[in-house]
Amino acid sequence: MVKSSTNVNFKLQNLRKENNMSYDAVAKALGICKAYYWQIENGNRRLYYDLALKIAKVFNKKPDEIFYDYYK
Repeated sequence: MVKSSTNVNFKLQNLRKENNMSYDAVAKALGICKAYYWQIENGNRRLYYDLALKIAKVFNKKPDEIFYDYYK
């Protein structure tokens, strides 16, 4: 079962847009395909801890700043 949190999805979308990055650019920085990242950002794919760390690093944030509500 995929855990969806619109707050986290909204944060990811805003971070991506604030950094002028496309889905493809974020996906390439993470080493995953564009579709996989799109599914994460839209709550259709489970987000694992190791990938959450990579996403935070791409946006120069601490993981808790983005994902605290998701893992609570």
